[in-house]
Amino acid sequence: MAELDCLEGKLRLPVIGAPLFIISNPKLVIAQCKAGIVGSFPALNARPQSQLDEWLDEITSELDSWNRANPDQPAAPFAVNQIVHRSNDRLEADLATCEKYKVPLVITSLGAREELNQAVHGWGGRTMHDVINIRFARKALEKGADGLIPVCAGAGGHAGTLSPFALVAEIREFFDGPIALSGSIATGGGVLAAQALGADYAYIGSAFIATDEARASDDYKAGIVESRAEDIVYSNLFTGVHGNYLRRSIENAGLDPENLPESDPSAMNFGSGGNTDAKAWKDIWGSGQGIGAVRKVQSAGAYVDQLAAEYDRAKHGLCG
Repeated sequence: MAELDCLEGKLRLPVIGAPLFIISNPKLVIAQCKAGIVGSFPALNARPQSQLDEWLDEITSELDSWNRANPDQPAAPFAVNQIVHRSNDRLEADLATCEKYKVPLVITSLGAREELNQAVHGWGGRTMHDVINIRFARKALEKGADGLIPVCAGAGGHAGTLSPFALVAEIREFFDGPIALSGSIATGGGVLAAQALGADYAYIGSAFIATDEARASDDYKAGIVESRAEDIVYSNLFTGVHGNYLRRSIENAGLDPENLPESDPSAMNFGSGGNTDAKAWKDIWGSGQGIGAVRKVQSAGAYVDQLAAEYDRAKHGLCG
């Protein structure tokens, strides 16, 4: 494995909990880390910007306390997601706050900047960058990213269309560093399969929406539990970038999932989904195709326990 040095030997499972816009919060991140996987959240979830300092103080303080009390079962590191797109006018301030707390892992999306990678490296952190194709992968590495997150077909939110079998194999032709695979992974068997494909970590997001700690409505959580892969709709209407969403939320907004218009990409709006009256991600719910494996709402810790049991069974050639 090509592990990130900031994660090496510190994970119960090779899993990174994906940052979920609006949904991820300190409570969820702390629960994920205590359970032994990387917990993460988008910096933009902390609003106003000053709240980011409060969140990082809460996360670091709680994990430090946990580690002192549980030296034989320390928490996994955490990560913060930064949207690098030009529409994010908070990036500089958010990065400075991350530097204050020496955030161990920064996940970058929608743009690659050399100066951002250099800044994170300056405080001893590492970076991984979301990519949906080879062109973006090469660009991210040229800009100094330490690892890549191939966001493949079926992933929740802003997903690509390429098969993980194709994209990971092509990336491995020129990159032997850390890869976290994203796209419909919701079981321990899926985690092992990601490793078999050549990834080092599984990147899991949608399944964590249906956890007690997630900042999602009860209806949203129920939608994750009750829906299946065929209930996911791929559209760029809501933010200007193509993404995967729950069909029932689109129908609840009075729209026809089978006849959604194309959006002008120049109308990108990641905070409110300004291309319609329905707001992404508040009204239009992001979700990946892997939710068919999610059968109930449970705590994040219980879900990680489930993943661990399934992973162990899969490694020993049993179903699950």
